[in-house]
Amino acid sequence: KVDYDVCSNYGNWLYSAGIGNDPRDSRKFNMIKQGLDYDGNGDYVRLWVPELQGIKGADIHTPWALSSAALSQAGVTLGETYPQPVVTAPEWSRHIHQRPGGSPHPRGRRGPVQHKDRGIDFYFSRKKDA
Repeated sequence: KVDYDVCSNYGNWLYSAGIGNDPRDSRKFNMIKQGLDYDGNGDYVRLWVPELQGIKGADIHTPWALSSAALSQAGVTLGETYPQPVVTAPEWSRHIHQRPGGSPHPRGRRGPVQHKDRGIDFYFSRKKDA
């Protein structure tokens, strides 16, 4: 199933690209973390990027970080059967070779933050001194 909600998708893409109002100055979209959080085993990438089908598990999100032997075994030749990365952001380094569910807890794996002293009314009331 392909998700296509025009308004939601375009809005999220623009927000991720840093266009529009954002309370944080230096927000950057971390595609490696996103891949690990929402496609931990790489099934989605494997479906749409057949050149990487031979790469097992989460390593599919960072093929340029694999050893020559691992790439050869997967049938991938960087620069020939799959392109070299155009950029590698410094923020990605802490997620390379991280397994889904590893520490720190990736967002989306641990569930919503629970505050035992705060019910839902806390978040919707005008008084915020609790």
